[in-house]
Amino acid sequence: MTSSERRAAPGGHICWSYDDPESLADLAERHLAASLAAGERFWYVTPRPSDLVAERLRALPSFTDAVRRNAAAVVPLVSTYSPDHVVDPATQVAAYAAATDAALAAGHSGLRVVAEATELVRTPAQLDVFTRYEHLIDRYMRTRPFKAACAYHRLKLGDRAVSELACMHPRSNVEDLLFRLYAAPPADGHAALAGELDMSNHELFRTALDRADLRPTDGELVLSAADLRFVDHRALTHLAEYAHRRGATAVLRTPRSAAARLVDLLNLPGIRVEVTP
Repeated sequence: MTSSERRAAPGGHICWSYDDPESLADLAERHLAASLAAGERFWYVTPRPSDLVAERLRALPSFTDAVRRNAAAVVPLVSTYSPDHVVDPATQVAAYAAATDAALAAGHSGLRVVAEATELVRTPAQLDVFTRYEHLIDRYMRTRPFKAACAYHRLKLGDRAVSELACMHPRSNVEDLLFRLYAAPPADGHAALAGELDMSNHELFRTALDRADLRPTDGELVLSAADLRFVDHRALTHLAEYAHRRGATAVLRTPRSAAARLVDLLNLPGIRVEVTP
């Protein structure tokens, strides 16, 4: 992602790693502007309703006016996520689905959320279930008018935890993140792969696959890999083993014929590469 892309007011689902709260405040303001321009309802979800970002938003005339129209709000973290900070993925997706439906019923075009979610991923157990939730909510976003920017304080979590979160998003500002595994539109398969899979991240890839918990359809797990620039033998082996455990064939759709040649050389019967235009 280029610097201009990182500064753009993004739609969809983005992971935002920050060190300086000013960076988070800037992100929230850009999302607020994009949300109001699109006719969406906007929420800033925070564990501390009086934090710097909330105070900056409240100082904006556009935000104050939107609050009066019930088009924007600062929302406490405990009112949108589990009060014990351990998220149940399916329950949390259902909660945001209900909030999106409520926004539509009120005449908005959808719901957009900036969520400061650091407190939800402080322990290994929290991180495991929340990354599973990140993929599940990403699937929901493929078909419904819900957008989210998930913000994480890098200095509190560490680079490894941030990478585990960021790789489950289609977009991220994490500069050294090499690959992403995220939900694909229903017509394109079960998930999308982008970036590079090599010896430096094959363990992270295996973890991401497990957390995505992809379910076969008619004996196949289809991965759209149009933006996958490189894949090595370790990643292909992980993918074959993953599909085998689910009684399926992994179908990798990519314009790169080298992946097909590598699968043949490795004799991996659990993968079929479909070379696309």
